[in-house]
Amino acid sequence: MKFLIALLISVSCWAQQAAPAGSGRPALSPESQELTQALAEANNSPVEVIHALEKHLAKYPNSPQKSDIERVIVKAAIETKDQKRLVEYGERVLKREPNDMQVLDKVIRALLSTDDKDTSERALKYSLHYQELLGGMRKEPPPGHMSQTQWQDSVDQGQGRAYACQARATGNLGRIDEAIALARRGYEIYPSAESARELGRWLARAGKNQEAIVPYAEAFAIPDPRNSDGDRAKDRAQLGEIYRKVYGSEKGLGDVVLEAYDNTSGLLSARRLRLREDDPNSLATNIMDFTLSGLDGRKLTLASLKGKAIVFAFWATWCGPCRAQHPEYEQVIQRFHDTPDVVFLSINTDEDRDLVAPFLKEQHWDQQNEYFEDGLSRVLAIRSIPTTIIVDKHGEIVNRMNGFLPGHFVDMLSDRVRDALKN
Repeated sequence: MKFLIALLISVSCWAQQAAPAGSGRPALSPESQELTQALAEANNSPVEVIHALEKHLAKYPNSPQKSDIERVIVKAAIETKDQKRLVEYGERVLKREPNDMQVLDKVIRALLSTDDKDTSERALKYSLHYQELLGGMRKEPPPGHMSQTQWQDSVDQGQGRAYACQARATGNLGRIDEAIALARRGYEIYPSAESARELGRWLARAGKNQEAIVPYAEAFAIPDPRNSDGDRAKDRAQLGEIYRKVYGSEKGLGDVVLEAYDNTSGLLSARRLRLREDDPNSLATNIMDFTLSGLDGRKLTLASLKGKAIVFAFWATWCGPCRAQHPEYEQVIQRFHDTPDVVFLSINTDEDRDLVAPFLKEQHWDQQNEYFEDGLSRVLAIRSIPTTIIVDKHGEIVNRMNGFLPGHFVDMLSDRVRDALKN
């Protein structure tokens, strides 16, 4: 589906040609007419799209849409698992856009689909660049849908995959001891089936079959969403083969697998615990699982408010409508002053938190129920402010008010709070 959407967007861009003012519908160039017709005949089949676009490039090698066409071929090759075309057109895309991490990752893996030394050399070069880009990303602020801790965890996963790819490429080039060290490093950064598999592979290639048993067992047993059933079946077969070479049969192999499962589960649990200690909201997906920070450092666990309706008012110091809304929001708070079953929380979304306390002091706003968003806006999909969200006594969202309607806000919010209290 994503492939089809990307394809339709690209085709739409190609079809829009400049036309003189007042000429009505833009006329398509002869090339665009041919391209549109060829794609229509491809009937949205990725395989047929590839053939149509390659034929088009053969006829129009200097097409002004060449870069877009090659990128769509890459997307189609990913869809169809066409490794040959993925490499051919992916490397063309990377010459123009060397920092495209999605294409980088796919090209690296396509190059490593064989043990060829030439493709391994190229994969190694790309994976080193991929790792360099990840190092830069670590210093960047997280995207809006992730907390800082989640972002760092995602970068760690990427680093682990980069080391695993480097291990594969380096081993293919005959540097087996280096490959073992790279695979170990990848597994230390982020335990994954891929890193464990590479470690087992190169230990076995080095003649260290007994040492290879544990990493292959870990590759088979580790809870890893990237590990397909096919991958696990191959790991199981390889594990059994090596184990039989060492011990003559598979007697005792079950105990090894169970121990590997316990060890890998423990590693991942310890990692999740560290993430939670660094950021109690890093793994939170439910509103009531969040802990919010007050301006003075106090902590509020939303779970402690279970059984009460909660009104979240998201705002920022730079938001003019938020300032206009505040007096009316305070009026609503006063209306429910004697209602213990509802709590009003102001949630600040400023990136620079140092601005907030001086702003509140200057505006003479009460700081008692002011908290920082601490990732809550990610879970609640806050796209604009002010936004007011009401959660009922069961922790379920029952109302969302995007923006501010002067003169009507007090009565609207009051009615919605009363409805929430009835649930």
